[in-house]
Amino acid sequence: MRILVLEDEVLIAMDVEQLCRDNGAADVVVARNLAEIDADRAAMEFHAAIVDVMLDGTSTLDFARHIHEHNVPFVFASGYTDFDEIFAAFPDVAVIGKPYSGSDLVEAVAAAAGRLRASRRV
Repeated sequence: MRILVLEDEVLIAMDVEQLCRDNGAADVVVARNLAEIDADRAAMEFHAAIVDVMLDGTSTLDFARHIHEHNVPFVFASGYTDFDEIFAAFPDVAVIGKPYSGSDLVEAVAAAAGRLRASRRV
């Protein structure tokens, strides 16, 4: 799988990238802000995504809508606290709250990609 990670915290991004590789991802691309990744490219090139709700103070919800409309499975992994907005806009997308365990994140991505039964986490 090719996985896109939208994460602006460098250490978290490094950990998530390694976690994905350790769990079988063939390629992991990390974007620390929305200027680093084109939504159309993401919709065509990635099998799954891990999306932080806020990148460098900018909402990723429009980006998430775009990849969702193009059937790219993803999860939100975020320290953002207003999950109601996310649940309303993306009722079928799992939200993993920071801090999270690696196993929770891997399970959520696998579920989003159709490899496990999905569960909604906070």
